[in-house]
Amino acid sequence: MANVYTVQQLNFYIKNMFTQDFMLNAINVKGEISNCTYATSGHIYFSLKDGSGVMSCVMFKGARVGLSFDLKEGQQVVVSGSVSFYERDGKVQLYANKITLDGVGLLYEKFEKLKNDLAEKGMFSSEYKIPIPPYVRTLGVVTSETGAVIQDIIQVAKRRNPYVQIILYPAKVQGEGAKESIAEGIRALEAAGVDVIIVGRGGGSIEDLWAFNEEVVANAVFQCLTPVISAVGHETDTTIIDFVADMRAPTPSAAAEMAVYQVLDVKNHILQEELNFNRRIISILERVKKQRENLALKLKHGHPRQKLNEKNQRLTDLENRIRQNLEKKMNLDKHQLSILIERMKGCSPLNKLNQGYSYVRSQEGININSISQVEQGDPLEVIVRDGRILAKVYGKMR
Repeated sequence: MANVYTVQQLNFYIKNMFTQDFMLNAINVKGEISNCTYATSGHIYFSLKDGSGVMSCVMFKGARVGLSFDLKEGQQVVVSGSVSFYERDGKVQLYANKITLDGVGLLYEKFEKLKNDLAEKGMFSSEYKIPIPPYVRTLGVVTSETGAVIQDIIQVAKRRNPYVQIILYPAKVQGEGAKESIAEGIRALEAAGVDVIIVGRGGGSIEDLWAFNEEVVANAVFQCLTPVISAVGHETDTTIIDFVADMRAPTPSAAAEMAVYQVLDVKNHILQEELNFNRRIISILERVKKQRENLALKLKHGHPRQKLNEKNQRLTDLENRIRQNLEKKMNLDKHQLSILIERMKGCSPLNKLNQGYSYVRSQEGININSISQVEQGDPLEVIVRDGRILAKVYGKMR
């Protein structure tokens, strides 16, 4: 009976065969990614296939450091690593140490590397972005002189502002020498003193647009002190200068919309501002007129003549009041005097004389009302109703 081996022994033997094969320890395999899985452990499990076969692959977490892109279904890649036999499952696997994109994928990998390098240098930072001036007089364009891009830009720009001046730098936008031509065009238009520069071309494949992914072009855009608008390809196309430029437009026509102001809008704005200005002036004039009227009224009330008139009026009022008070006082005094006169009339000797009485007084004018006041021989004067009687005392009787 032939020798009988265990499964473990057979698998161990097969693994040793793979281990001893120098070619399988350092091999590059090209194929399409399928069944890709990112495990929670950090390992990547996937299959590499072509038209006639499939190979199971794994990239361990430690080898992922050099992987600059995410693996996706359908990517054409070149996997570098070693082929070995997994004893437990009895399965042949390709253990990947490095994965690079194949063909277009290589360009994409190069694109991502340059993008990361420039980002680390700060060339995409917003603090370096120059704002687009609101009123552009001269517009510079770096593009092909024969493509539809320049015609679209001219049409949009002239529709928005027929007075804008457009300066074209006819650059190569594809193929050998394109990157140098685009960079030189940016520098030339900056030296010409244009207000804004549009750098662009129509859509195409990544190979067609590759000149706008070159570092020399990115540096020219970054170093330009004139605002730059990138307008490369269609809205879905992305190039390196889109990140470096001061503004990105989805299409060249949109770039012209962004760069050139609408003259009609400006005219309407000026008319509205003029209307607002006139309203403000009228309001100010009305306010000044009102203030002048108030000041004139205050001046009129504060004029010395007005003060004099007020003083004279007050003096006149005081005179009238004094006169009225005096007249009132005089009338009151006259009334009191009349009362006193009537009272005096009742006490007047003359009144008594009219009633048949007489009044006797001495030669000195002293009223004699007692015999003790006279002596025999004293002269007297007797006053009666109609005159005086001169008499002499001949004797006194009680």
